Amino acid sequence: MTRTRRFTLLGFASGLAMLAAFSASAQAFITVASTTSTENSGLFGHILPIFQADTGVEVRVVSQGTGQALETGRRGDADVVFVHARAQEEAFVAEGYGVQRFDVMYNDFVIVGPGDDPAGVRATDTAAAAMTAIAGAPASFASRGDDSGTHSAEKALWAAAGIEPAGEWYLSTGSGMGATLNTAAQVPAYALTDRGTWLSFQNRGPLEIVSEGDPVLFNPYGIILVNPERHGHVKAEQGQAFIDWILSDAGQQAIASFTVGGEQLFFPSAQ
Repeated sequence: MTRTRRFTLLGFASGLAMLAAFSASAQAFITVASTTSTENSGLFGHILPIFQADTGVEVRVVSQGTGQALETGRRGDADVVFVHARAQEEAFVAEGYGVQRFDVMYNDFVIVGPGDDPAGVRATDTAAAAMTAIAGAPASFASRGDDSGTHSAEKALWAAAGIEPAGEWYLSTGSGMGATLNTAAQVPAYALTDRGTWLSFQNRGPLEIVSEGDPVLFNPYGIILVNPERHGHVKAEQGQAFIDWILSDAGQQAIASFTVGGEQLFFPSAQ
């Protein structure tokens, strides 16, 4: 064999090895469609490096409202969905788009508003009564308006109050939680927010928590593997590895250890 031929073969073999290594590394990630609250709160920035160090699998997050995240899963554009609207999650599984839903963690929703509380929300004793007071004032209310888990919870509160919100006082932003809180701070206006995003939100301006603690404000999060029988390209093995880790003692402890200003933002709930 000539020297040139030998070098050519060695170069070809080296190229194949590099290609194989690149292909392996390109597969060592999963896509998780998740809510803006898990991203905006900083939770993913805390737990995902721990998961990657444990498993070598990178998680690439698509941050959306829950409705959009579930649609991303329905299209097969994610391997896992991690969201917080239980009825929608159960429908996603029942329709065959997801394999199984698991409880991961919970926190709660709170109603925030101007510190001087022009609608008198602090005097109410339920979340539905708070919404009635806001609409009756009427006082400005900033809604996400984006079919997210928070927006779904807000709509349920209006329904419980027997109110169809409309008019200049009702501001539908069509945006994520952080952007909607920015709008509320600027107006100022009332808004419903998950506590995790609120605790990590820096631009509060005149906003304060004015209503909290009603059991209807409970906010559970679930995780679901996108069904590989529906979408054959789903990285089921790596996706299930992420789910298994997040439900394990290590994953639950990582969630519990995430705090902002000394306050715990999410509480583990895996069984």
